[in-house]
Amino acid sequence: MSTTEPTSDGHLLGAADIRALAEAFGVKPTKQRGQNFVIDGNTVRRIVRAAEVTEQDAVVEVGPGLGSLTLALLEVARHVTAVEIDPVLARHLPDTVKGRMPGRADNFDLVLSDAMDVTELPGPEPTALVANLPYNVAVPVLLHMLETFPSIERTLVMVQSEVADRLAAKPGNKVYGVPSVKANWYADVKRAGAIGRNVFWPAPNVDSGLVSLIRRDPPATTATRREVFAVVDAAFAQRRKTLRAALAGWAGSPAAAEEALRGAGIDHTLRGEMLTVEQFAAIAEHKPKTPEQ
Repeated sequence: MSTTEPTSDGHLLGAADIRALAEAFGVKPTKQRGQNFVIDGNTVRRIVRAAEVTEQDAVVEVGPGLGSLTLALLEVARHVTAVEIDPVLARHLPDTVKGRMPGRADNFDLVLSDAMDVTELPGPEPTALVANLPYNVAVPVLLHMLETFPSIERTLVMVQSEVADRLAAKPGNKVYGVPSVKANWYADVKRAGAIGRNVFWPAPNVDSGLVSLIRRDPPATTATRREVFAVVDAAFAQRRKTLRAALAGWAGSPAAAEEALRGAGIDHTLRGEMLTVEQFAAIAEHKPKTPEQ
């Protein structure tokens, strides 16, 4: 039997299917690309349910691997576009889709690319992003996709549990930081569940978590996203320092930083971990002008 044909368990990929496909394609999961393939059909269906994907959705998936989540998405979504950096995996995935879900093959597109380089996608505009993101690039990929494709209304990503905590953290939480603030620029963010290690092959040495992001308008501000993010980066580059000290380099001096904070109505003795994205935007608006400006 071909490794792309359904088994008696249906068209989703189980542990034996994943291993058979990997062997047939000569694929050996690499830590460098964070390749841990989901081997449990119940898990990928759970992810699709948590993402609230419907037949109206055009979904973009980053890092489809051997196609576990891809097939579950195609059960429900109107269209799925997968972005894969690995040329071997990318070459074989369309055949896996055709072999296991022939009736849905026309609703699938594949892009061979690093997700960080993707600026356009084939097919309909994506309305949802659903992905098992490699742990080492999860945050930059997520932020890039949200910035590049404003049509994405809902996002559900599986990431390392620690990363999930950081993304969903609120001001005052000890893990609240740059990912938390920048994700909140685009969306309302919350944890959406935990995923055990035994649903992956190979099993990772860390736990995973689901994060839900629902698109909302960015804060109302005259500052640009880049200007706001520059404040965020500066505040957390020296997160143990007060904002007056941490923002001195950004503003030009400690006194200039205090002036910006005063204009934004923020206590200069606070630390960045106490501020909302709206407060960072207010600081950006009040950056003092330098003489050459």
